[in-house]
Amino acid sequence: MERPSGDAKPSPVCHVVAMPFPGRGHINPMMNLCKLLSSNQPNLLISFVVTEEWLGYIGSDTKPDNIRFTSIPDGVVPPERLKAADFPGFYEATMTKMEAPFEELLDRLEPPVDTILGDVELLWVIGVGNRRNIAVASLWTMPATFFSMLHHYHVFVRNRQLPVDFMELRDEHMDIPGLSSTQAADLRTVFHGNDQRVLQLAMECISRISKAQYLLFTSVYDLEPQAIDSLNAAFNFPVYPIGPAIPYLEFEDKSSITSSHNDPKYLQWLDSQPSGSVLYISLGSFLSVSGAQMDEIAAGLHDSNVQFLWVARGEASRLNGSCGDKGLVVPWCDQMKVLCHSSIGGFWTHCGWNSILEAVYAGVPMLTFPLFLDQVPNSRLIVEDWKIGWRVKRSEVGSEILVTRQEISELMQRFVSPESGEGKELRARARELKDICHKAIIEGGSSRTNLDSFMKSISQSHGK
Repeated sequence: MERPSGDAKPSPVCHVVAMPFPGRGHINPMMNLCKLLSSNQPNLLISFVVTEEWLGYIGSDTKPDNIRFTSIPDGVVPPERLKAADFPGFYEATMTKMEAPFEELLDRLEPPVDTILGDVELLWVIGVGNRRNIAVASLWTMPATFFSMLHHYHVFVRNRQLPVDFMELRDEHMDIPGLSSTQAADLRTVFHGNDQRVLQLAMECISRISKAQYLLFTSVYDLEPQAIDSLNAAFNFPVYPIGPAIPYLEFEDKSSITSSHNDPKYLQWLDSQPSGSVLYISLGSFLSVSGAQMDEIAAGLHDSNVQFLWVARGEASRLNGSCGDKGLVVPWCDQMKVLCHSSIGGFWTHCGWNSILEAVYAGVPMLTFPLFLDQVPNSRLIVEDWKIGWRVKRSEVGSEILVTRQEISELMQRFVSPESGEGKELRARARELKDICHKAIIEGGSSRTNLDSFMKSISQSHGK
């Protein structure tokens, strides 16, 4: 859909076009932000742009009336099923092939566009807005801390008038202004564990942020105050942490509905478990662990005698019979509902940022198992800065780097044990962060105030 429906009110509207990176971990927080913006804003219209493939996935999802879907053609980027097989190729296609159809779409949209809400990881969005004199609000869907690390590295390279060369970071004694030694170590891990072309393109995206008019984070100020303060000082435009950009509005609307026989089997099963007794396991929907590691996890669950709910995607049917009878292995679940369920006592996570925010909102401590890009520094946030989790440490086993069934079994028992002093400290701290998160989103809270300020700013610009 590219035009308002016939019964749309004729009153002037502020028209925002939302352009997410075409991936679940970017589309979901962008949509959650759009829903937050649209609530109590009758004069706001949001056109949410996705590929035709993604429109088929989410086009029937529930959303407010003032958010409408519109699409650019398939074939612009490879199909989602090929994304993991050739992520560098997929990533490069988003940088080089989406700009032209997006501009063509802007020419067709009515009313005229006032603001573009664009993913930082789409290289061309800021340039499109600047050429057309349309304000651009860039949205970063990873931690502000990770953005700050990349930004400071970019400034370091620029000031030295050097090409971006990630191999420089082999020097463990290199002093990068604005980065602690541990952050520099995390960058070394990120830069040497990921595709160099992807990193080059990501750094190009970071380098263009200074040309935007706003920078938005899906985080909460009190979760990352130092990083956000440093970025406020670095840029001459507003920096707004507006998170958590998770579906808490829908969850709160439905929280008064009691469970019934119509609930999915996994929710009925959770209802029957003691409070805080279940370990929830989900290692992401994009990259996954090896089959050998999945088998070790299954064996560790079997040996631990710990109650669990494990989302194992396409491996669920294969693994269901090998984990014992203390839990469930499912291909999918409503993660927000699961994490907020009273029986959940911990979360073994790949450290994707959206999953972390949901766990913080729910007050659930975490076992960290990073796989990709920002997930390494995310693990440090959880374990060392917030102190609400433990690392799952891998070691060399034959030709693979694995965490073994024995290590898994022992760690799980210690993590969920109600008698563990360490576990009690984690749970108490997780409850503190939950309170911080919930206070941020109520009237007068930091995220709510930032959302209101952003909305007021773009509405005033519309009126000029």
